[in-house]
Amino acid sequence: MTNSIAEIGDADCIFVIGSNTTENHPVIALDVKKAAREKGAKVIVADPRRIELVDYAVLHLQQKPGTDVALLNGMIQAIISNGWLNKAFIDERTEGFDALAESVSEYTPEAVEKITGIPAADIVEAARLYAQSRNSSILYAMGITQHTTGTNNVLALGNLAMVAGQIGKPSSGVNPLRGQNNVQGACDVGGLPNVYTAYQRVDDKATQEKFEKVWGVPLSGKVGLTLTEMMKAIGEGKIKALFVLGENPLLSDADASKVKEELKHLDLLVVQDIFMTETAELAHVILPGVSFAEKDGTFTNTERRVQRVRKAIDPIGNSRPDWQIICDLSTRLGYPMEYKTTEEVMAEIASVTPSYGGITYERIDRLGVQWPCPTADHPGTSFLHKDRFTRGLGKFHVTPYVPPPEMPDEEYPFVLTTGRVLYHYHAMLSRKSKGLNEIYPEGSLEMNPDDAKRLGIAEGDGLVQVSSRRGKVTVKAKATDHLPPGVVFMTFHFKEAAVNLLTLDVLDPIAKIPGYKVCAVKIQKV
Repeated sequence: MTNSIAEIGDADCIFVIGSNTTENHPVIALDVKKAAREKGAKVIVADPRRIELVDYAVLHLQQKPGTDVALLNGMIQAIISNGWLNKAFIDERTEGFDALAESVSEYTPEAVEKITGIPAADIVEAARLYAQSRNSSILYAMGITQHTTGTNNVLALGNLAMVAGQIGKPSSGVNPLRGQNNVQGACDVGGLPNVYTAYQRVDDKATQEKFEKVWGVPLSGKVGLTLTEMMKAIGEGKIKALFVLGENPLLSDADASKVKEELKHLDLLVVQDIFMTETAELAHVILPGVSFAEKDGTFTNTERRVQRVRKAIDPIGNSRPDWQIICDLSTRLGYPMEYKTTEEVMAEIASVTPSYGGITYERIDRLGVQWPCPTADHPGTSFLHKDRFTRGLGKFHVTPYVPPPEMPDEEYPFVLTTGRVLYHYHAMLSRKSKGLNEIYPEGSLEMNPDDAKRLGIAEGDGLVQVSSRRGKVTVKAKATDHLPPGVVFMTFHFKEAAVNLLTLDVLDPIAKIPGYKVCAVKIQKV
């Protein structure tokens, strides 16, 4: 997040796009609701479904799945053509505006209505509210990123914020609501194939030399593969061994049937986890890890706050903390890692990570610190880009609308989109909870009542078969007016109705993320 969570409640306009905030980030959703109810904030929700936050919104932009770039370009066009842009911010803080303005000129409200299904007047009003409010905050999540155009979706949000000058100040910014509790921290310290810590590029020679000096070994400088690219490489015989830590690709990856076949090609599959997952069942070696309650360390949350995690109980059985297992494996493979505590690991992170340079266990003992925090006397940073962007000037990017790679047709007439519910996350842990399973024990297919009636599906009728070009699942159907005709929704928590047997593994060309949010399906009564 470029802002802090506490700042959301002081925003005059809150634009929520690709985020079912109530279900996925309920504490932040409370801030949004409070801002709308008590402070009169104008909430705009862009979502193909009528999510709960729509009840607090002045506008619901119900776009067709996969048309986010067209919507955002249309809002930018409306801001420019109506003179609502922040010219001073554009002139002083950005570059590339002329190319952007030319590229969005064709995205008139009427043209965007034809693409997205959103009334032209609503697009213009959303643009006006966002641009003319004193402070406007964008909240987005995986409904923006998990597309084959996910990178352009995010770049378009950045364009929107810079055109209106709604970034670099309190309560105004572009705020991704991250996934699991430490996904931000994992990315910060190099859990990506193209960067070291603090997003220092692997293929940058100076960065490579810095880490070679610290670690005392030569480094390749070659960008690695993403998870989806790894699976393809396994299928092609280029990867013979895979080490999976705390991940269950058989449930979470797109086109899961294909993933299962690819994993069977491995000479060695090692899984390090706390439960016997579907992926672990295929493993040659299983290493028992520990839960959050059995280890020390840090979690970095969605507002960039680095926080201490303390062990509450000793590891159960022969399970061990992940960092200790990794250190022992590395030592046996010829590169000794002789850290005695997680605090020693944190000290090394701080020594090679500029944005973490002033963070120590002592400083984060109680409240945590928000990065960037480059020195010991730095207080941490509540919001980003106050005086300059990381690269200096903010760069506008041309983001043309590209339709999803798979659209509905006569054989597969519905668009399937996927997501979460409040009571489960990835379900690796929550499905072990008796209480949560009693509240939400199984998945369902949500669909518009008119579609259900046309197919002869009544509430409680039983099961339907949902099929795509890649697979099929059987699941209960549920009619709801939260979805428009032609669009259906499933969660991905339940292996009994594993929606990723259906999803498309076509990747975003830059981020290499599959398009989980749009694929074509057909529905038949069972």
